[in-house]
Amino acid sequence: MRHDMSAQLVSIILPVFNEAENLRLLLPALFENLERLNRPYEIVVVDDGSTDDTANALRDLSRPGLRVVFLRRNAGQTAALMAGIHSAKGDVLITMDGDLQNDPVDIAPLLSRLDEGFDVVSGWRANRRDAAIRRNLLSRLANKFISAASGIHLHDYGCSLKAYRRSALQGVNLYGEMHRFIPIYAYWNGARVTELPVRHHPRRHGVSHYGLKRIPKVFLDLLVVVFLHRFGQRPMYVFGTVGMLSITVGAIAGAAAIYYKYFGHKSFIETPLPLLFVMSFITGAMCFLMGLLAELLVRTYYESQNKATYAISDGSAGETGVAFRSTDLPSVAARGPR
Repeated sequence: MRHDMSAQLVSIILPVFNEAENLRLLLPALFENLERLNRPYEIVVVDDGSTDDTANALRDLSRPGLRVVFLRRNAGQTAALMAGIHSAKGDVLITMDGDLQNDPVDIAPLLSRLDEGFDVVSGWRANRRDAAIRRNLLSRLANKFISAASGIHLHDYGCSLKAYRRSALQGVNLYGEMHRFIPIYAYWNGARVTELPVRHHPRRHGVSHYGLKRIPKVFLDLLVVVFLHRFGQRPMYVFGTVGMLSITVGAIAGAAAIYYKYFGHKSFIETPLPLLFVMSFITGAMCFLMGLLAELLVRTYYESQNKATYAISDGSAGETGVAFRSTDLPSVAARGPR
């Protein structure tokens, strides 16, 4: 099913940090490729507190269709990306890096996939031009782990080149380093997600802003994302389960302590069982109380904003609201009716 989006404004979002030399090459190439599309467009560059000549480069490259958002300090890629999404005016959003590793030529294929009826098209750097072990190997392992935890199987969550319908991002707010999880948020909200192999070039100027320190951040952010999705509206399920397990351990420890007292001829002070009994019961009671407080907070969060706990389809995905997950096909993430 095709959707004619030729009249919709396309917003290209570029979060950049110290990319002056790359921008001088990227923006002219970007404008050239966008002109060939024959569709309205804008480019939104978010300067994430750059300390080099990025601001001057953007002023030199200023022209109609280019808008720049200057952040007062370096807030990180996720915050810069959200600033670009909020500032963009288009119904179609395309995000990409400003380091010349993404190719503007791939914008047209991404838009074509959106035109086929998908809500999110994620780029897949099938021939990634980065360090083999420090970047590529670790990235593959991380992608497999994220796919297993989230239930949506993509080859490359870290690729910044992605295309979205704005409606797929309604209600999505990102924190920390969660920008790579946008397809997961959209998928869980009923969006149809696919991926497309894209070009990837070696970095020409500057240095990468990614390092090994991002690995624990990705793991912790994924833990938060999965928790909020599965238990964000029912936190008692988590706290209550832990509380019941803790009380069960306490009950077993207490029963064992009594058994040893009367049948094993060991006093309470000779074993750690009474201490384990007390600590387990206290921990269990605290978990139940925290669960109740969390339930109150969740209800306050939704009811104070008149925020619904469900999302209604806008009809763009068909009457059945079908979502997709990846199959064995290299470029499609498909899932049947839920």
